[in-house]
Amino acid sequence: MPFVVTYPLQWLLSRRPQWHRYLHALNRQWARLFIFMWGMPVETVRKQPLPAGQPCVYVANHSSYIDIPLLFRTIPGWLNIMGKSSLATVPLWGPIFGSVYITVDRDSAVSRGRAMVQARRTLEAGRSVVIFPEGRIGKHPGQQLDEFKDGAFQLAIATGVPVVPVTMPLNHRFMPDVNGLRVRYSPLAIIMHAPLPTTGLTVADAPALKQQAYDIISSALRPEAGGIPEASTWRQPVAKKTPEPVRERTSA
Repeated sequence: MPFVVTYPLQWLLSRRPQWHRYLHALNRQWARLFIFMWGMPVETVRKQPLPAGQPCVYVANHSSYIDIPLLFRTIPGWLNIMGKSSLATVPLWGPIFGSVYITVDRDSAVSRGRAMVQARRTLEAGRSVVIFPEGRIGKHPGQQLDEFKDGAFQLAIATGVPVVPVTMPLNHRFMPDVNGLRVRYSPLAIIMHAPLPTTGLTVADAPALKQQAYDIISSALRPEAGGIPEASTWRQPVAKKTPEPVRERTSA
């Protein structure tokens, strides 16, 4: 409902790049309202203040459809975010997302290269960028991270901006990535870890920076809350009756 109510204004603000800043502010507000209306308590932990006036590369684990709204709600400032290209095909919201934020086809080297160029221009313009270094929703959400890609860390080193690891350990319990829509009551949590400086690093340091971010994000997962919640059982399919066998009459 928050999206539908604000959609006409979002569509209007998406028409011109100079209005995108205001569109992101609107997105942050509807994301806040969206999460509030679900009635989910949110635990927000900030390990250390963010660098004032400094763009950052935020790297977060990816486990749920609620990840982007929760990041919009929590991270301050005018953000850019890198999402999969299929988001741009979602009715109504997709074209707006595709025109304002960065979309990438993870299976295309050309698309990945273009997305990184857009991300670098964003950072050089003083805006922060959010990237999911797993590339897609993980195979074992809440329990184990998928392997990280190098791009986010090479980007941060090339532009000299800090990397901020972000852990969202419970999102998959609330709105998991399954066929159809599955929603379960579950408190949410987001942990903003201390920024990792990149000053003085070279591209040769990217693997070590990647591993450091991986370990930090992984350390705040809650394995006891891992796994996808089961499908509802309140409406079980009606069992089909087995037809009785036909008895043939035989004459002696």
